[in-house]
Amino acid sequence: MMARRPILALSVIALLTGASSRASAQGGMAGMDHSMHRMGPEIVIPKGAIYTKADVEFMQGMIAHHAQAIVMSRLAEANGANPQVLKLSRKIDQSQVPEIQIMQQWLRRHEQFAPDTASWHSMRMDGMLSDDEIKALSTSKGVEFDRLFLVGMIKHHEGAIKMVDELFKSPGAGQEVDANIFANDVVSAQTAEIGIMRSLLAKLPPK
Repeated sequence: MMARRPILALSVIALLTGASSRASAQGGMAGMDHSMHRMGPEIVIPKGAIYTKADVEFMQGMIAHHAQAIVMSRLAEANGANPQVLKLSRKIDQSQVPEIQIMQQWLRRHEQFAPDTASWHSMRMDGMLSDDEIKALSTSKGVEFDRLFLVGMIKHHEGAIKMVDELFKSPGAGQEVDANIFANDVVSAQTAEIGIMRSLLAKLPPK
């Protein structure tokens, strides 16, 4: 366990700071849009496709959303989270890393731009933490960290659920089989985790 901590710390620092040179290079090549909700070239949907622009935007945005959740989760071990919060943070990390890969593969399969995990620096989707909130979380310790993490991740998960809701409200969106299954899985998993986090938050000592 001790041998993992320096590696873990370095990986968290890398995620927090981001690969700025790589992001800049991608922005130059792909015409990165630094708006709150889009990254990459203009989305073009082929005629006859069974997915929509909203599906593509959802996948691209959720990659950034998941990437920030992973950053938050990887702070737990180094910042002295209690065992239950640490267990949950590891679950979020271990589940959302492969989900990012699933979304990237979906986008590439449909010949759409697939953001990398540095995208959370330039995209702010529903529920994502601000830079100041991330900084506060990264510098907190023990019970203070637990409280900020749980409050922040509840907000984060609620934002993801809202993104799914907005997807299904968009005409024709969420009908492609893989996109539909993935979006519904996000709601199921994150709704369950919100319940766990609210329970953990209620057990923390008062401020």
